[in-house]
Amino acid sequence: MPQFDYPCPDCRATNSLHSADCDFEGTPWPDVEKAYVDIVARLTAEPTGEADLYDAIDGEWGALHRSALERLKRDERITEANDVLRLRTAAEFREHVSEPTREPMRTLYRQGSVPGCHDNAVFAMIAWYEMVGLSWSETRENVIEWLHESGTWARGGFEESSPEALVDAKRHVYEAGYGWKEKAEAAKRVIDRHHG
Repeated sequence: MPQFDYPCPDCRATNSLHSADCDFEGTPWPDVEKAYVDIVARLTAEPTGEADLYDAIDGEWGALHRSALERLKRDERITEANDVLRLRTAAEFREHVSEPTREPMRTLYRQGSVPGCHDNAVFAMIAWYEMVGLSWSETRENVIEWLHESGTWARGGFEESSPEALVDAKRHVYEAGYGWKEKAEAAKRVIDRHHG
């Protein structure tokens, strides 16, 4: 089951310790959670038009609700078709995020890693799955599958004896919630040079 911590829609903090330049610094944390709950509760009941969603919210639809909705869309937890918003089920979300579609993760996922960037690539894959809310066991399964299917493991260059040992050795990346973007960009540069 994907986890969801109600991140700040601006800085992605999951508690009242926002980034210094966050638009919602000083906003009481229960208000941040309420904005998400208002949206998710309505969309859990049924797919809803965006304008109808505004009307269905108790109180005022303001910047916090608007930003929370945009964050849910960007994080691909909500789909939009014909002006109707629908919340993805846990299974749909897990399936959807299992194959990254945004760069630089898309290149890592599709082309696999090459010697010279393995550490950054594996780090980025684990951090990506943690960021999108997959459990450790789901993350582990996806990364091991990626190591095999992308040809990354077959290319060699690893000290570990198996893909499972490699992923298990990187569990700290998942547990610490490290970001993925910098490592993914570094790995993509090496992959692009290799395939270029």
